[in-house]
Amino acid sequence: MIWIKILNKKRQRGHPRRRVKPFWQYPVFAVSFIILISGSISFGFWRVLHSDWLFQTVKSAKSSFTLSTIEKGFVVRKILVKGRVETSRKDLLSALQLKSGTPTLVFNTELARIRVEALPWVQKAVVERQLPDVVHLYIIERRPLALWQRNGIFSLIDKDGGVIPLGDVSAYANLIVIIGEDAPTKAGRLFEVLAREPHLENRVTAAVRVGGRRWNLHLNGQTEVLLPENGADAAWTHLANLYKKHDLLFNDLRTIDLRLADRVVIRQGDNNVIKDKIKELPEIQLKLENKTHKNLKRYFPRTTGTIPISGKET
Repeated sequence: MIWIKILNKKRQRGHPRRRVKPFWQYPVFAVSFIILISGSISFGFWRVLHSDWLFQTVKSAKSSFTLSTIEKGFVVRKILVKGRVETSRKDLLSALQLKSGTPTLVFNTELARIRVEALPWVQKAVVERQLPDVVHLYIIERRPLALWQRNGIFSLIDKDGGVIPLGDVSAYANLIVIIGEDAPTKAGRLFEVLAREPHLENRVTAAVRVGGRRWNLHLNGQTEVLLPENGADAAWTHLANLYKKHDLLFNDLRTIDLRLADRVVIRQGDNNVIKDKIKELPEIQLKLENKTHKNLKRYFPRTTGTIPISGKET
């Protein structure tokens, strides 16, 4: 038969012998094998994650590590605090969540810092470990600047205009009261000007922001000083010079208007006292930036009366 002849046909010289691939070299087998291995590994991880074996193993290792550090003396025995003035010791310990005997290396300093900075008085905090047994706490507290009156409610503010969230501010009743929507953010600059004349600053009891442009000051709750929008520092210095020479006269004034560049307008209180003191006032020049020096003219209207604290232009 023909097929017998083909089988018995000798291989011709010069032709390579045909090789048969092993089954594992076929792509289908390789892909199936990879899928099988991946599925087995995934299933193994799934079983581990959904069992408490891993959790118990980590917990056991952590407990062993903690016990070893305690045996070596790595436990908190001292807490050193620097910068505390207003913040109570109790509040700090509560925020640190730390007590004597706590393992030093287990204590989370970052979380402790976040809790400390959440306290009303704390502006910034740094928490550090000093091995083996000391924790250092450095805090920068907010400094109270004034009381902000808004809708009959008083809030304590710091130099940056931020509200210090205290429930009771009665302990700070001696601070200057500021009034106005933008008063907290503008008060820092005003207080810098007032601080240049401390003898007169001590008489200021309230500061009212007018029209978002300037300030009205109240001296001892009876004399209102109207500062100009521009050159408030020069006007304040000029007023301080007058006060140094004629401090008694200030007790009988209702309003001192410094808004005009060439004059000071004064609303008097007691006419009899003013008559005796008016002759003692010398001619003084008010120096303002980009303004020529002009002799002050003093005008004393006959009308008298108290001026209420308000934020309206007068």
